[in-house]
Amino acid sequence: MARRLLLSPFEWTIAKRYMLPGRSEAFIALVAGISLVAVMLGVAALVIVMSVMNGFRAELFDKIVGLNGHAIIQAYGGRLDNWQSVLRDVRATPGVTRASPLIEQPLLGSFNGRVEAVLVRGNTGEDIRRLAPKMKVGRWQDLQPGSGNVAIGARLAENLGARVGDSITIINPQGRSTPFGTVPRQIAYNVSAIFEIGVYDYDQAFVVMPMRDAQTLLLSGDSIGMIEVTTEDPDRVGEILAPLSQKLAGKAIISDWKTINATLFEALAVERVAMFVVLSIIVLVAVFNILSSLIMLVRAKTRDIAILRTMGATRTSLMKIFVMTGFLIGALGTVVGLVLGFVFLYFRQPIVHLIELLTGQNLWDPSIRFLTELPSRSDPVEIAAICVMALVFSFLATLYPAWKAASTDPVQVLRYE
Repeated sequence: MARRLLLSPFEWTIAKRYMLPGRSEAFIALVAGISLVAVMLGVAALVIVMSVMNGFRAELFDKIVGLNGHAIIQAYGGRLDNWQSVLRDVRATPGVTRASPLIEQPLLGSFNGRVEAVLVRGNTGEDIRRLAPKMKVGRWQDLQPGSGNVAIGARLAENLGARVGDSITIINPQGRSTPFGTVPRQIAYNVSAIFEIGVYDYDQAFVVMPMRDAQTLLLSGDSIGMIEVTTEDPDRVGEILAPLSQKLAGKAIISDWKTINATLFEALAVERVAMFVVLSIIVLVAVFNILSSLIMLVRAKTRDIAILRTMGATRTSLMKIFVMTGFLIGALGTVVGLVLGFVFLYFRQPIVHLIELLTGQNLWDPSIRFLTELPSRSDPVEIAAICVMALVFSFLATLYPAWKAASTDPVQVLRYE
């Protein structure tokens, strides 16, 4: 069976000859060339778009989960008073790899007359140390309890005009009560480090400080706002924390990353499927070009086909010749498209900057795209599926012209020659 599918030297010679039509069939060669380019562009577009979509989801997930964990345990009312016992229960839950107390509170930050909405984040020393790779300027070691030092996001530093060594003021509206009303609490902190998470919303709002300083600023005593939880499998986070959810019923609520970011990740999934379907149409159009070029080739070579039949060529041989001729166009377009796609992905950031320079448009606005750079992550299974789809479509497009060529009656053709 395998030998029947392989081309003989005779069939391969004829197939190569038909792949490069002579001057009299220049139009056929043009259509075949357009087919090859169309397949190439379709495959390259699919590889680029799907890799960027996968990269966007993966990078967004890594950055969000890397900062906030896989789940958050938050008490009703925003204050978790008996958090030590809850923390012990969380850490004892099978499947939980890490759990740490956390404080997050939206406040106001001021520097040199500029005021920005900030999100004060009180972290333990261990969590601050995990943030160290994201530090662009300054030292995370300076963020010690009682030191009055904080780290701020890179975009927030730009908006406030603050640098390392400057003193910013954090304003807490829930201040002390006086005969004239409540006076907002204002505390000055020294900027000891500037970090960049890579998610625009975080980098423009976060002010990180030791937890004890955050408790002092918020006048919350020993209570915290929430517990950050990381599990061994983020896709099974709901299943892992289900026993804990029953134990904390009525006291606290557990929100996992799927619930917190459900709208965003569902939108990405829908967009990913839609882009795959739309871009697959490009490959389908290219396949129709292969079909039309082969039909024209069969009509132009009708006399040659009749002569080959009279010389003993079988119907199977003719089908294999024309199937191979069309299939090689699709295969070559697929290979070149893969190379083009990976080259684009490798140089994606310089290409984006070049297009921005030529057009004067900001193609990747971090305030809209969440991430500061165009991401990419190729899925080998997905790349293989794209190649298989292009090759299968190309093969199917060759069947009808090949069947027409094999069905040619040499007697009818040569009778009028």
